[in-house]
Amino acid sequence: MNSELLNTLSLPFKNVNLLPFKYIEIISKMYYKEITSAQNPLIKQILVLKEKSRERKKTGQFLIEGKRELSLAIKGGYTIETLLYFPELFSKSEASAMSQHNIEIIEISKDVFQKLAHRDTTEGVIAVVKAKDHKLEDLNFKSKNPLILVAEAPEKPGNIGALLRTADAANVDAVIIANPKSDLYNPNIIRSSVGCVFTSDIAMVSSKEAIDFLNTYNFNIFAAILQESEPYHTQNYTLPTAIVVGTEATGLTQEWRDAATQNISIPMKGVIDSMNVSVAAGILIFEAKRQRNFK
Repeated sequence: MNSELLNTLSLPFKNVNLLPFKYIEIISKMYYKEITSAQNPLIKQILVLKEKSRERKKTGQFLIEGKRELSLAIKGGYTIETLLYFPELFSKSEASAMSQHNIEIIEISKDVFQKLAHRDTTEGVIAVVKAKDHKLEDLNFKSKNPLILVAEAPEKPGNIGALLRTADAANVDAVIIANPKSDLYNPNIIRSSVGCVFTSDIAMVSSKEAIDFLNTYNFNIFAAILQESEPYHTQNYTLPTAIVVGTEATGLTQEWRDAATQNISIPMKGVIDSMNVSVAAGILIFEAKRQRNFK
């Protein structure tokens, strides 16, 4: 980076390697239209964004790979800030079309693309995207008797992604992640959800906040636990309903057990007494959808 140009910007950082991501983004929009080196400071910063949850939280940004995920994010109302593309896989005409939406477009080399890509089949396109806040007040219910999936403290990205796919398949009104332990924009969650992280209304709050919210709007809370529970198929899910699942290791905390309108369980006929949390959630949610005539 030309030091004289940096001086004209009146930035508090003269060493480009120490520039925070927002400043690097500004500089990239002024100078970088093509990047061929993985040692470029912008690329280094994007790598940190890809690999570090703390950086994603600090900047309020994350990465998307692939055309499908990109289109779903746009459909979900996300703001695409910067798009990086490898022209052998993603055409310049496609990139030019994106630039009409005030998106900064940067062509990258094969080496840079391979450095940034989280998986092999990303169709030559990577985007820096602005994260959402995921507040309860931003939830937008689609029906008068909403159906919500609540997951308490899920940790494994694969499970979170599978839960979001299940929620999308059932077209639930919202997903609440209570006491979240994982970064929602972890690349493995985005990948395992096949982009459903962008298509669902999601709130990430404490269990207390979630319970207070559900009580305020008169939801029936069905807590999936084995103890002191009724078979899930004997319950009525046609009123405002929240189905709550816990972790496979410890289940739901006492806080949710105490808050539940009814504890429910899936009759187990095999040797083990538990199943994958996303499978259990799917069984419960689709019973609720069946009772609602899949509406």
